[in-house]
Amino acid sequence: MQNWRGIARRNLWLADAMLLMVAIIWGSSYAVAKQALWFYPVLGFLAIRFGLTFILLLPQLRGDGQRAVRPGLPLGLVMLGIFLCETWGVMLTSASNAAFLISLCVVFTPFVEWAMLRQRPSNRLFAACALSLVGVWLLTGGTSLSLNLGDGLMLAAALLRALLVCLTRRLTADMQVPPLALTAVQSGVVATGCLVLGFTLPGGLPALPQSPTFWAATLYLVFFATLFALYAQNLALGRTSATRVSLLMGSEPLFGAIIAGLWLGERLELMGWVGGLLIMVATLGTLRFGRSAAPVAVEGGLPARN
Repeated sequence: MQNWRGIARRNLWLADAMLLMVAIIWGSSYAVAKQALWFYPVLGFLAIRFGLTFILLLPQLRGDGQRAVRPGLPLGLVMLGIFLCETWGVMLTSASNAAFLISLCVVFTPFVEWAMLRQRPSNRLFAACALSLVGVWLLTGGTSLSLNLGDGLMLAAALLRALLVCLTRRLTADMQVPPLALTAVQSGVVATGCLVLGFTLPGGLPALPQSPTFWAATLYLVFFATLFALYAQNLALGRTSATRVSLLMGSEPLFGAIIAGLWLGERLELMGWVGGLLIMVATLGTLRFGRSAAPVAVEGGLPARN
C-alpha cells in the first residue's frame, strides 16, 4: 500500500511539473504567434499549425488510439472555439485585458467542475483561485481595466477553457484514451474548422508564406505549444482534478511577463511583480494542498487520477 501511494505521489508531481512547463511555453507563445501573424492571416496560420500537428500524430490513431475519436470530436470543437475567441480577442483588446480575462478560467473551473462532475473543490482550492485572480488583476494593470468586444471574446475563451478541462475528464473517464491520440483528433478538428472558415471568406486564404521566420515560429508552436502542451494537459487530467490543472496553468501570465521582459525588453511595475508573486503563491499552494482523486489503473500500469 505504501509503495502504491508513493507511485501515485510521484505521478502527481510529474503531472504538475509538466503543467508548469506548459505554462512557461504558453507564456512565450504570444510573442511567437504575433511574429507568425505578420506573414499570414489568423485562420490560415491556425490551419497550418494544427494541420501539421494532426499529420504528425496521425499514426497514433491506430489500434487503441481509435478510442480518441468519439471524445475528441466534441473536445476539438470546444478547442476550435477557444483559439478563435483568443486570437480575435487579442486583436480587439489590450494585452493587459486579454491576460486578465483569459486567466479567469482559473476562477470558472471549480464551478464548472462542480456543475458537470459533481465534485466540489476544497475550500483551500477556492482560496487559491481567489488569490490567483487578485494576482492576475494586479499583474495586468489593476483598476485600469475596461470592457469592449475583444474583452467579451476573451471572457468567452476563458469559459471555454474551463469547459474543456472538465469536459475532457468527463468524456475520457474510464476509457483509457491515449493522450497523443486525443491530441491528434482535437488538432484535426481545429485545422478542418479553420480551413472551412478560411475558404468561405471572400478571397479565401493566400498562398503559403515563404519566410523562414514564419515557419520557425510555426514549428515551435507545433512541437512545444501544441504537441507537448496538449499532451501534457490531457495526461495530467487523468491524474488530478480539473481545478488543480487550471490553477497550475493559471501561472501562464506571470511566465509571459517574465519572458516579455527578457525577450522584448518590457518591464513590469511594482504592482505587477506583486501580482506575479501572488500567482506563484497560489500555484505553490495548489501543489501543496490541492485535492486529489483516487488513483486508478491506466495504460502502462501506472496509477492515474480521474
